[in-house]
Amino acid sequence: MKKYSILASVIIFMWACNGGAGAPSENDTSSASSANTSSSSSNTSASAEEDAKGIGKFTHVDLPATIDKSMVAGGQKIYDLKCSSCHHLDNTKLVGPGWKDVTERRKPEWIMNFVTNTDENLDKNATAQTLLEECMVRMPNQNLSDNDARDILEFMRNNDAK
Repeated sequence: MKKYSILASVIIFMWACNGGAGAPSENDTSSASSANTSSSSSNTSASAEEDAKGIGKFTHVDLPATIDKSMVAGGQKIYDLKCSSCHHLDNTKLVGPGWKDVTERRKPEWIMNFVTNTDENLDKNATAQTLLEECMVRMPNQNLSDNDARDILEFMRNNDAK
């Protein structure tokens, strides 16, 4: 029985890795000339804003002051089915990072873009690449709809409620 547990763990780990290679480091990229500093600084701030919101269609997410309990219930179902095997609800790392206070560390747009556009964010978003380096396992695309992503976000907000 123990052999089957180990074999299953290895298979799950290999599947979760998804064969993805790590992203190039900052040292691997060529640096542009800094002759035009105003252009360079505006590109940097645009890049920082893009990084903070992730890569995807969500550019602005309005969050109501109160938490929508029906969305939380939907997010709980998705978490139980697709997320709980890799993420704890506290701040401890399992395979992926713990979810406690994630809504304080990340913008709602970043969360929704990441869960709906996982592969592109892992390939191009600096924050996602840093998480990949820390966790050493590439998150598989869970094929979440926009509504699923919003439910997950509301579930995370509820998890972080003080």
